[in-house]
Amino acid sequence: AAAANGGWAAVCEKFRTARTLSTVESRKDPETEPYRSKYSARALLQEVKQLLSAAEEGDEARLLAVRRAVLEYELGVNHTDTEELSAGEEHLQRCTQLLEPHRLSPDCVSLYIQAQNNLGILWSLRDEIKTAQTYLESAEALYNQYMKEDGNPPLDPSEHFMAEEEKITDQERSKRFEKAYTHTLYYLAQVYQHLDMIEKAAQYCHTTLKRQLEYCGYHPVEWALNAATLSQYYLSKQCFMEARHCLAAASVIFSQAGQVPSAEDNEMEQDQQDLRQRKAEIARCWIKYCLNLLQSARKLLEDNIGELDPDRQLELKAQRKKEEDEKEKGRKKAVLFGTSDICDSVLAMEEKVSSVYPLDFQEAREIFLVGQNYVLEAKEFFQVDGYVTDHIEIVQDHSALFKVLAFFEEDYERRCKMHKRRLDMLESIYVDLNPQYYLLISRQLQFELADTYYEMMDLKIAIGNRLEELDSHTIKKINSLAQLAIKYYELFLDSLRNPDRVFPEQLEEDVLRPAMVAKFHIARLYGKLITSDSKKQLENMQTSLEYYTFLVDYCEKYPDAVRAVETELELSKEMVGLLPTRMERLRAKLCPFI
Repeated sequence: AAAANGGWAAVCEKFRTARTLSTVESRKDPETEPYRSKYSARALLQEVKQLLSAAEEGDEARLLAVRRAVLEYELGVNHTDTEELSAGEEHLQRCTQLLEPHRLSPDCVSLYIQAQNNLGILWSLRDEIKTAQTYLESAEALYNQYMKEDGNPPLDPSEHFMAEEEKITDQERSKRFEKAYTHTLYYLAQVYQHLDMIEKAAQYCHTTLKRQLEYCGYHPVEWALNAATLSQYYLSKQCFMEARHCLAAASVIFSQAGQVPSAEDNEMEQDQQDLRQRKAEIARCWIKYCLNLLQSARKLLEDNIGELDPDRQLELKAQRKKEEDEKEKGRKKAVLFGTSDICDSVLAMEEKVSSVYPLDFQEAREIFLVGQNYVLEAKEFFQVDGYVTDHIEIVQDHSALFKVLAFFEEDYERRCKMHKRRLDMLESIYVDLNPQYYLLISRQLQFELADTYYEMMDLKIAIGNRLEELDSHTIKKINSLAQLAIKYYELFLDSLRNPDRVFPEQLEEDVLRPAMVAKFHIARLYGKLITSDSKKQLENMQTSLEYYTFLVDYCEKYPDAVRAVETELELSKEMVGLLPTRMERLRAKLCPFI
């Protein structure tokens, strides 16, 4: 038998060469022959398989079966790597069949789990996600059963082709076994994501990230991006402490990436470019964190007309004092990442921004400033040239940060200044945008600019109402803001017209509410214009009435639209009832003798 004579060392050598070809040499294969080393490795594995099949069964039957299983596994992975999935599946199935009776023994369990992992990958590649799930969940169950019943560090598959003195330490065995199981969880997270089992996917992703840190098996950049992505899931669940923890860990681990050494200078440049981009992407996740935290706090604090409710504010502050840190400590333990040295850096990072709802201007401003810093960092990479859409999205987030901060500001004049900042940043990007290529973004900007002018006009009216009487400067300001709001709402509505400039008979679902709100706001704006010329006033009232009537008529014709604009529709009906009488009165004043 091959093992009996001195041939065993040669067999092991062949096996080792095949592994090196597969894992190391293949990275250097030319693009014209991407699988050159994989094919060479395959030939060697086949030779080893021949040698083993010549061996006699005898007492070594079990040992032979396991060695053959290792070869079937290697051949299975090899064929999967070269995109020959059917052959890959055959080899992997043969591997698990050979191991089935001994799958819980220390010399087989790791190999069996890795074979099932690879069958999971293989079925995912075929888009058969449910089948992949079965294999991966079975690998997970096997790991748990083994750890419960035995728990000793099992053999690494490569040890079946090593001389006794080359065998690896228990510590290394344990590390490799845990790594295989981490892979199981990592693939399961992706499978659950595919199957829309979002909660489960997040849970598995979190465990994977924790384990990768624990066993030092990760690439800093990839790990950081996964953690930042996970933070967005926690944000959607309003779990701000967990979201912040993921982002802080992402920032800390990302900083380990540092300079990436590389052979070629231009390759080095490319790597640096990639790093800058990833850093900017993590910054964008931080922006979303700050924005979501502020917006959620606003929802808690606002009254029915969107202003800050002081009673609610006091109540929430008292409640916050009462809730001791206990709850946080308990939750904290469940999500913490990493070893103590990493933990310290993550904690320091977390302390830079709150994870509890801001309840007044001071607290909101601190979160706003952190968000704004990340806006600057993200814009540094995502510049208008080359990254138009990303750049604009970041500016829109910046504007949204100002908008939500304005909610916390009590002073109307200072609030106006914040909205003015929004107008400046939005108009400067809107001016250079070609609506033909960027229709959707163009509409978003038109609507947001209109809304911001509208909000500023309301603020100026509120400031004016505090004066003894309106001075001409304030009147001018109110009118100019109203006219600019009308201008941008009209631009938005015009963008919905067809090439013949005809407004659609029925509005698409995605623009229904914005279009109706735009019509409603224009109606209100014409009612707010201040003029001493009664004739002009009549004209404005008439225009206002036409816009209110549009809303009422449209909802009568398409009753499905009602739920999108319930409040606006109520007020429009009211105005359609009131305005004609008001106009009559004004006409009578104008021409008393008719």
